[in-house]
Amino acid sequence: MKKITFLLILLFAVSINSFAKPKPKSELLKLASYMEGSFSSQKQSEKDTNYFDIRLHMKRIWKDRTDGIWLYVEQAVASAQQKPYRQRVYHVTQIGKNKFESAVYTLENPLRFAGDYKKDNALSGLTLDSLKSRDGCSVFLTKNTKGYYKGATKGKDCPSDLRGAKYATSEVKLYRNKIVSWDRGWGEKDEQIWGATNGGYIFNKLKE
Repeated sequence: MKKITFLLILLFAVSINSFAKPKPKSELLKLASYMEGSFSSQKQSEKDTNYFDIRLHMKRIWKDRTDGIWLYVEQAVASAQQKPYRQRVYHVTQIGKNKFESAVYTLENPLRFAGDYKKDNALSGLTLDSLKSRDGCSVFLTKNTKGYYKGATKGKDCPSDLRGAKYATSEVKLYRNKIVSWDRGWGEKDEQIWGATNGGYIFNKLKE
């Protein structure tokens, strides 16, 4: 009788576990912790006038979803944070051992969400089907032996018409306390049209 009771309890536990929502893997959560937060390039701009004082904010959203990590992203000049020049949603997934993809989405009428990173329930009223995927603009990241994450877009896959460019590239390094991000736009003859020329922006994570 005891044996039968034990088997019934075991089967019940297994059935409950099978219906439980899978949680993001620990490595994915670690990467997300490097990305989430508020960042500033102020120190870099003070040392090199070729760089602007930019604020970068990334806030995790839709925590109940089980298909990876979702982040709301704002970038703005420090003196005009109420009018961010870039607003995106990132979908971060693990695609292999120590390998990750950060897919990029745009928002319709994004300025209505300006400052949402300050809210606990950022973008709560937004649904996935209202986002537009920026096909070809995913950043593919690899965790290296030194413990940080490094990645980039693929070739010329990310289209861009900003200032007459034909495509854009992004190179990223993610550390526990900073992000190095180098976004550039290129023309038909692979000449640089926009973006920093001497290296990426260095965003230091601000204390909470």
